[in-house]
Amino acid sequence: MLNQFLPESEARDIDALVERILKDLGGPAPPLSLATVRELLKLDLQFYRSTDTGILAETAHRMKLAGKQVLARPSRIIDAIRRWDLKALWVPDGRRLLIDRDEPKPKHRWYEAHEVGHCIIPWHEPFMHGDQRLTLSVACHEQLEVQANYAAARILFLRDQFKERLLSSEISFDRVRELAKIFQNTMTTTLWRTVETLDFPAIGMVSCHPHEIAASEPVRYFLRSRQFAEKFSEVTPDALFSELSRFCFGTRGPIGKSEVMLKDDAGEVHVFFMETFWNHHDALTLGLCRHAKAAQVLVPGEADSRQLLK
Repeated sequence: MLNQFLPESEARDIDALVERILKDLGGPAPPLSLATVRELLKLDLQFYRSTDTGILAETAHRMKLAGKQVLARPSRIIDAIRRWDLKALWVPDGRRLLIDRDEPKPKHRWYEAHEVGHCIIPWHEPFMHGDQRLTLSVACHEQLEVQANYAAARILFLRDQFKERLLSSEISFDRVRELAKIFQNTMTTTLWRTVETLDFPAIGMVSCHPHEIAASEPVRYFLRSRQFAEKFSEVTPDALFSELSRFCFGTRGPIGKSEVMLKDDAGEVHVFFMETFWNHHDALTLGLCRHAKAAQVLVPGEADSRQLLK
């Protein structure tokens, strides 16, 4: 899955909403306490299990809009959660945040922030009173999700505090790990925020291990900085993933790093420095553009020892 970018006007509007919350919280330093956010917004956090429908049935029965029952058949919300494998949801009636208790605990923080994002964006509320996955068009639903993801990232990483810390020293995967601890977010979400924050060509990947054969879709997320998306549109995640096996070995922590040459849409070759880290579940890769490659004249029969990817 590719990361998506918001139009600048939408991003500014959401930033203003996030800034108001952080200002009301007194300008907190990292890590942000989501409990204080819930207290400020008067939100109730509860947990459910898709196999235990008690709290979901109660929530569905209580969902009302303008005093009228929204769902004629409240069990539809349960059907939707199971059908679409929802991990969390925000219910405006009762101001509830619901998170699937069976999800790994490290992911709860992101799910909660994502639902807070839906909560604070005022134009989302009309869509949250019913079974949004069944009643919204796919394009509309995806746009709401991108907006909520953006809000969640700006909340959890305290808007520009993350960028200031990221750029205060050399950018590397060690820096990603350090910032993940400071902001108390997962390495995956920190990698995502890092790539999207940079104003030069950069990529991130969340994939299976480079030497794992069984995965039908080895790359789960292909993350691009805005400049990379604009200038390297023909570079595919599958091509980058196949390159990882050349320099990645081991099954713990840092498993490889190397320079990889990528050709941009204008045909110019650029050198990217790539690092991959194995966190026991996924291979996390950060790739940063170092410089354009100087033109070379190859001796006939001579082959470049590094693969040129397009």
